[in-house]
Amino acid sequence: MTILNVETDGAIATLTMNRPGKRNAMCEELLEALDSFYSAPPADVRVVILTGTEGHYCSGLDLSEHVHRSAEENLYHSRSWHRIMEKVQFGGLITVSAMFGAVIGGGLELAASTHVRIAEPSTIFQLPEGRRGIFVGGGATARVGRLLGADRMTEMMLTGRKYNADEGVSLGLAHYSVAESEAMPLARKLAEKIARNAPLSNYLMVQSIARINNMSQSDGLFTESLAAALSQTTPDAEEGLRAFLEKRAPVFR
Repeated sequence: MTILNVETDGAIATLTMNRPGKRNAMCEELLEALDSFYSAPPADVRVVILTGTEGHYCSGLDLSEHVHRSAEENLYHSRSWHRIMEKVQFGGLITVSAMFGAVIGGGLELAASTHVRIAEPSTIFQLPEGRRGIFVGGGATARVGRLLGADRMTEMMLTGRKYNADEGVSLGLAHYSVAESEAMPLARKLAEKIARNAPLSNYLMVQSIARINNMSQSDGLFTESLAAALSQTTPDAEEGLRAFLEKRAPVFR
């Protein structure tokens, strides 16, 4: 059984986390499979759709592996998560999450590193680490905390509170709330739209906006100017402006 099913169709790759019976809990093998894909994706792929199997996105860390680690091993394991989530967010591919069922703990940390998030009615967002006597280690404080705010994330962890799809949209955990079985069709539609953008524009949006959010206003504005100057000197920018003036769809590289 393949733990991460990969299907490619032109510029779009669909990654399906595949741990049936485990609600796609994140074990070492699955984490390494994600790392391998994002480290060396197929050359033509621009957008990834990330989803799960058997009605769940990802239920988080496989606690059966976690129990037996020493403090030192847990430190290195957490830093490995950080490195891989950084590849998902900043590796150069746009990732759309099609979510349903469990988006819990490490599953929410993974989803928060993706760029577009779609939730079906069955979606449950939760950070239950406090009820397990542990703490988040896959980047939640830096990513989920940014989406929710520190105060709300603290309450979410203290109480084990669950949020549904509509609540997730209102809080920023998801961008779209859709009917049952509609996450994948919408993910495909959005992936196709994103794949038609100019590659450098996509890259700059993903690389710049999150980082500018961490900067002072003056540093952020200067970085914005650099990104704008770089994007506007490309052949794609010329094509985009010409297409607008000619009232036609642009054809980017």
